[in-house]
Amino acid sequence: MSDNPLMSHAPRILIVDDDRELRQLLSGFLARQGFRAEIAADGRAMFKFLDAARFDLVVLDLMLPGEDGLALCRRLRATSNLPVIMLTALAEETDRIVGLEMGADDYVVKPFSPRELLARIKAVLRRTGGTPSGPSDGARTLVFEGWRLNLAKRELHSPEGVLMPLTSGEFDLLAAFAEHPQRVLSRDLLLDLTKGRIAGPYDRSIDVQLSRLRRKIEADPNDPALIKTVRGGGYIFAPPVEREK
Repeated sequence: MSDNPLMSHAPRILIVDDDRELRQLLSGFLARQGFRAEIAADGRAMFKFLDAARFDLVVLDLMLPGEDGLALCRRLRATSNLPVIMLTALAEETDRIVGLEMGADDYVVKPFSPRELLARIKAVLRRTGGTPSGPSDGARTLVFEGWRLNLAKRELHSPEGVLMPLTSGEFDLLAAFAEHPQRVLSRDLLLDLTKGRIAGPYDRSIDVQLSRLRRKIEADPNDPALIKTVRGGGYIFAPPVEREK
């Protein structure tokens, strides 16, 4: 590890892939881009790294020996909100959706260019390291129906004061809704607010994250009272929102 004091503040990325050549390629590329990158060949090595040091993001391959990436992501999500970008050689949409269902924040389909992965990493780190997109008028906390969404700390507390675990994608989606209450938001607009220009025209992550988010904040996810579906139009965040600085 470099003794350069500037590098001590660089984002630390863990690359988990059983392809040795790809691991070396990505770690070297990310190092040249100013990141600190570590590599692991499987889930066992991944958790050793995570137990020993703090990381800012994990790049996790779907197809791994032993436990696959989906199982590892599920285990990680049980104890941590560490951002995860999943790598998959499977082009079918259902495989990518399953990854998001397990709690991944984004995915990249192999083969990909290192610069594409870099763009995804930077986008996820922006979302986890700062306030979400959209005008906040200086508000640090958005309050609705007793829920408290702290934009600075990126935390959501229930009306009972319980900290609710959210992935970075789920947090950004909820923040986009709470920043624009009682207004119909199309799926495309939500993609722009949460993912910006890296979102593709067939990106289904909003649908998966919305389903997960409803299960966490709605009393009845099958009959949502907070995030309502507007047929043919998109979605609307129904409750009024108060802003606190």
